[in-house]
Amino acid sequence: MNSLRVRLGVLGLALLTGLTTPTPASAAEKAPSPTVEEQRLDRAAPQEILRRSGFDTVAPRLARALDAARSYGEARQAVAQEGAQLWRRAVNRAQGRGPAGGDLSRDDDRPLYWARLGMTREVRTWEPDFGLTDRQRAALLDELERTSRGQTAIGYPQGKGLKRILLTGFDPFTLDRDIRISNPSGATALALDGTVIETADGPARIETAVFPVRWQDFTQGTVERALRPYLPKVDLFTTVSQGRVGRFDIERTNGAWRGGFGDNDNVGRTETVPVADPASQPQWTTTTLPYRAIVAADTGRFPVYDNTSVTEIPAGGTEPVVRPDGPTPGSTARQGGGGDYLSNEIAYRATLLRDRLGLHDRLPGGHVHTPVLQFGSGNTTEVTDPEFVRNRLDIIAQVRAILKAAAEQR
Repeated sequence: MNSLRVRLGVLGLALLTGLTTPTPASAAEKAPSPTVEEQRLDRAAPQEILRRSGFDTVAPRLARALDAARSYGEARQAVAQEGAQLWRRAVNRAQGRGPAGGDLSRDDDRPLYWARLGMTREVRTWEPDFGLTDRQRAALLDELERTSRGQTAIGYPQGKGLKRILLTGFDPFTLDRDIRISNPSGATALALDGTVIETADGPARIETAVFPVRWQDFTQGTVERALRPYLPKVDLFTTVSQGRVGRFDIERTNGAWRGGFGDNDNVGRTETVPVADPASQPQWTTTTLPYRAIVAADTGRFPVYDNTSVTEIPAGGTEPVVRPDGPTPGSTARQGGGGDYLSNEIAYRATLLRDRLGLHDRLPGGHVHTPVLQFGSGNTTEVTDPEFVRNRLDIIAQVRAILKAAAEQR
């Protein structure tokens, strides 16, 4: 009886003071296994990239911060801080600030990618004593993804006379073909984030973010959530991804179709691009970038094309048809100019969002496909080489020149 009174007294004190007891470990769901994407992290090339860039300390630091957390709130704060710090560190490294941290070229986007996967694996497999529900774990992973991709760091100075440009890039992909691969669009995002270009009409500030190569993230609306707050405030935007060998393409038309190619988790999707309010969903969206001016400008060593080709099922038809000059009325999309993978989808989603916000007639925006980033001839094993670095730097410089040409037309 006395012990019961003591327990009731402690419970009453907790209620009066607003204290809560930790969630018992038995109430928590078991931590899931690492994803297919995270499992690649243990291979030799990712480990070499992390070691040679100094980013091999990132995941262990987050692990220590998680071990020190005594509540879900503390864990979320640690994840947000470490994710944001990773993005800042990657941007600073790409732009020559702070120590290089190793002998890998500063412009390399791969340390960010592999360090992030080390962090997500730590969160995904973490089993704290206070317990963690599936929903809480998902929220931690979401916080880490957004902060470490620059999606929460977009910000433009106040005042007039400064144009605002928004650019997005992607993670490396097709890693089972070549684990060493880099994505020049992600490298471009790191190199240009927060920089200013001088145009004939004055300065333009560039802000950037990077997106995953995973169908599920796009289904869950990661593109719209990241871009919606900023599209009404910017003067120009472009999504960027790696495209064809030896050329840039300004994609004229984007299609509402997923072609099924496997993503970084080796998951494929073959379906209409899932969006909010599908009843009003168009089969096609179009660029509002000044493609004629971009193609005509001297932007760099790679040729730049106005790509108008699409693949459609014509109205009343049943089989796909390639249309070099764009879609015909009433047709169903099977490939946009940028294909039927996530590069086409981010372009479709961003331009559809532009149109649904009523910005089609006043906001230049669309998609730029870069050349494939290639290693030097004969290099089939090394994670870098001089030609590889030169190609990446030239692509970054040419994207910057394309932005300048587009901003001057605005």
